[in-house]
Amino acid sequence: MSGELSGVSIEALKAFACELADAAAAISLPYFKKPINIDNKEEGSGFDPVTQADKQAERAIRDLIEARFPDHAILGEEYGLKETDSPFEWVLDPIDGTRAFISGIPSWGTLIALKHEGEPVIGVIDQPYIKERYLGWTSGATLNGEPITTRRCSTLKQATVCTTDLALFTQSEYSAFQNLLKETRLVRYGLDCYAYAVLSAGHIDIVAESGLKPYDMMALIPVIRGAGGIATNWEGNAVGDCGRLLAVGDPSRAAEIRTILSGS
Repeated sequence: MSGELSGVSIEALKAFACELADAAAAISLPYFKKPINIDNKEEGSGFDPVTQADKQAERAIRDLIEARFPDHAILGEEYGLKETDSPFEWVLDPIDGTRAFISGIPSWGTLIALKHEGEPVIGVIDQPYIKERYLGWTSGATLNGEPITTRRCSTLKQATVCTTDLALFTQSEYSAFQNLLKETRLVRYGLDCYAYAVLSAGHIDIVAESGLKPYDMMALIPVIRGAGGIATNWEGNAVGDCGRLLAVGDPSRAAEIRTILSGS
């Protein structure tokens, strides 16, 4: 990546993304592990929780973007799409893992992505309670300012794989994931965005998920790629509308994993 994107300094955009994460943390942290009112966005058909922390944090992020870059587009989980003609679009999930948030479990995080001409080029995964901020861009990734890299995985038999919730899989996806588990050593569940963060830092090897929205995925991609991993759909293509994200720390294992998952 060159030093500028459409005339804007990359370093300035990275710093601004971290400023947005600071603003979200100032709102979300006082609510965490405290009594909080919970609304259900799927009342009568399921349970999709949202709190005032989600809404206020996204509003704070949007206000900063609109003050600094009023021409930029914005897509957020809570307040939808602000469309513009700009090549820049911010994609926001103020609290990814609201179920964890309301359960007092620090696997949630604030996700902030910047897309340029449709491609996610800067991403932040911020977990303010444990004070871990993962920042990724095309040519690198850091944890609290220190460079991070994914780890090598010489064989799938040594691999750790994660997914958040088996209930998000279709029947065929569930079968494919079970096939992957047969070839790997260890599985962990329920980590939300934090699974992708620790993959980027070299502690796990694979995350495979489905049923995701753009605001669940876009911030993860630059962090994973910047750390040396790959982030695609299950077929190895750009993440699109299918909602399936595959993150692999060691790119040399990706084709093998895609073959295993191809039954879905």
